[in-house]
Amino acid sequence: MPCDPLELSRKAAGIRLLLFDVDGVLTDGRVLVHQDGTESKQFGIRDGTALVWAQRAGIPVGLISGRQSAATSVRAAQLGIGIVRQAATDKLQLLGEVLLGQRLEPGQAAFMGDDLLDLPVLSRVGLSAAPADAAPEVIARVDWVSSRPGGGGAARELVELVLRAQGRWDDLVRGFLPDDAP
Repeated sequence: MPCDPLELSRKAAGIRLLLFDVDGVLTDGRVLVHQDGTESKQFGIRDGTALVWAQRAGIPVGLISGRQSAATSVRAAQLGIGIVRQAATDKLQLLGEVLLGQRLEPGQAAFMGDDLLDLPVLSRVGLSAAPADAAPEVIARVDWVSSRPGGGGAARELVELVLRAQGRWDDLVRGFLPDDAP
């Protein structure tokens, strides 16, 4: 059930790790399978940029995906994401491993997922989120729902929410302005 704005801000302020499902969150969920058996996906540039900003702000970013995909590995490398767990049959177990490796508690992590396989992780993290086009069962159970669909800015909105709650957004914006800008 979505949080009220004050509770949402409190949760976002305590986030020290951002985790994302891939298919349906960082992509629109479609996979192109080519004749030779390889596949490709489309990732939103704005989502990727926001994941880089989060890392520059000191918040590690990770991917936990149920599918193994070379495209996911390549995209993670492009964005400097070192926490990549694929072919997850038990995403909750992988969450535990990632948290242990980062020396964090579940309440310090946010996770954005879009489908039923993500529910166990969404129920354990400090801030649970979903894209606007997530499964209804997911939307009904998360703290926050993006106004944007998976692959179309949902991840960026979550990054912005967290950085704003932590007072880091304005500094990030100022970093793109000329020195003489107000």
